[in-house]
Amino acid sequence: MAASFSLEGKTALVTGANTGLGQAIAVALAQAGANIAAVGRSSAQATGEQVEAAGRCFAEITADLGDVSCVKGVVDQAVARLGGVDILVNNAGIIRRNDALEFTEDDWDSVMNVNLKSVFFLSQAAARHMAAEGKPGKIINIASMLSFQGGIRVASYTASKSGVAGLTKLLANEWAARGINVNAIAPGYFATNNTEALRADEKRNTEILARIPAGRWGDPGDLGGAAVFLSSSAADYVHGTVLAVDGGWLAR
Repeated sequence: MAASFSLEGKTALVTGANTGLGQAIAVALAQAGANIAAVGRSSAQATGEQVEAAGRCFAEITADLGDVSCVKGVVDQAVARLGGVDILVNNAGIIRRNDALEFTEDDWDSVMNVNLKSVFFLSQAAARHMAAEGKPGKIINIASMLSFQGGIRVASYTASKSGVAGLTKLLANEWAARGINVNAIAPGYFATNNTEALRADEKRNTEILARIPAGRWGDPGDLGGAAVFLSSSAADYVHGTVLAVDGGWLAR
């Protein structure tokens, strides 16, 4: 059974892998055997050190995923430097907070471009490579609790993550027969840069913790097992699912 979860010989392209959830996912995939191409705007040196400590190859690709014109080049670079792309993790994301009555077009567009538009076009570019190679592949999108709920003061983030859930199912429907699995992970409330404002707000922090049956904020490492599973042959018959890793939040 352990062999079903091995990623030996695979290459994973992980966006937003410099810190937080993306870093934890990249390191977990490396520990399971995958080489890692990390995509982001800022240095992923710390991630690279952990990947290489696991004995895997690492390539850093600098790109601003708010500009979709870079997407094909990202996949091409990963193929050129590491020999292919077997796994894509669409983790990069940003958030903007404001009352819906005051929300700006810029805050709408910037979030939608990174969180949803780049997810589709990176998935398309990776799937084209996988199909051309005639090999199976895995695509994992990072959704959110706001793929299921509305939230407050995060209009574009909620819209983008609801879109990620729908897009995951659409791509699974189209690509399952090609041997490409498309699934998503929906993290609950994790201790990352995106949630720093919530954790610093004593009232909101208390309210959130009271709702989580596990009684704590998630640690980025808590996503590793789900990411390895969905990237591995153990998930070959899993298509179009949105797997909540939320400490029980949705069950409450």
